Amino acid sequence: MSLDPGFRMHAERTPNPNSIKWVLGQPLVEGRANAFFDVAPGATVSPLAERLFAVSGVRGVFVAANFITVTKADDVDWADIAQDVVNAVKSHVESGEAALGASYEAKPEASGGDIEARIQRVLEEEIRPAVAMDGGDVVFAGFRDGRVELYMQGSCSGCPSSRATLKLGIEARLREAIPEVREVVAL
Repeated sequence: MSLDPGFRMHAERTPNPNSIKWVLGQPLVEGRANAFFDVAPGATVSPLAERLFAVSGVRGVFVAANFITVTKADDVDWADIAQDVVNAVKSHVESGEAALGASYEAKPEASGGDIEARIQRVLEEEIRPAVAMDGGDVVFAGFRDGRVELYMQGSCSGCPSSRATLKLGIEARLREAIPEVREVVAL
């Protein structure tokens, strides 16, 4: 399969200086599926992430609907690896393989009662779309004793401003919408 002549991809900066969001003009995964890798997976888990981790200096890969957020090591300059990242993405698209392989298993979403359902609704409708604009994601892990636990993924993982996002953005919004929430923490 050859690369579609209409293939489009552009880079967007994120609040995390070590992460760049690469937006494609086509879907990578179906629906709302996404995946975060902080170590290289095998090709059966994610052929795309495997290709990206082959680029020296890549430390994280977040795959979402139509974008990939790549996080680099602190001691690596984007100018040194950007073209290799672009080449890896183009090579993947050209291969025709799925971004997530047959062995990929999504983390099960935490379940629970009414409070958990309300938390998840605010996260899905308000928080996750805003965070995705910056190349990241938050995943609900649980709610215990007034404490919401989240996984920070993509550009949010290791971002210098992630604590502010967590406390001033996510925690403030959840406390406003759901009085039972007292604190939000990242796992």
